[in-house]
Amino acid sequence: MSETNAIVSRRSFCLGACHATAAAALATLFTACGSKDSASSSPSAPSSTPTDLAVLSGVFTGSAVQVAAAGSPLTDVGGAALVNSIAGPFLVARTSAAAFTAVEAVCTHEGCTVTGTDGSTYVCPCHGSRYSRSGQVVMGPATASLRQHATTFTDGVVSIAF
Repeated sequence: MSETNAIVSRRSFCLGACHATAAAALATLFTACGSKDSASSSPSAPSSTPTDLAVLSGVFTGSAVQVAAAGSPLTDVGGAALVNSIAGPFLVARTSAAAFTAVEAVCTHEGCTVTGTDGSTYVCPCHGSRYSRSGQVVMGPATASLRQHATTFTDGVVSIAF
């Protein structure tokens, strides 16, 4: 048997080490960013798939955003919608005949707009954070609640105060 000792240049060694490190980092990244399907099959994940909220246009009046409830999901108690306005996006839900909740629709985890619902929870499409209708975190990765806004309801129009 013959033994061969190959001499490796410093450049070749460093190049190989960099490639190995980069491959390990990419493998870790891809594992951490697994598909939605793998997250939804985990034991702690909710069992149903969220649906997209209806999107309504709100009118900014300087001190409030106004949106008509008639002919929208906000007509019925329990209904919810994403209200877009120049003042930002809001999640609005009807809680009784004359009461509504309004929270900012910007996820506190990484700033995505929350666009989905699953029963009585709002669902962020980016990483799956879930919030109650009043904006409290139900399931992370978000740890902070959505900012709440006072609402009034007059003549079929919901006003979201600033």
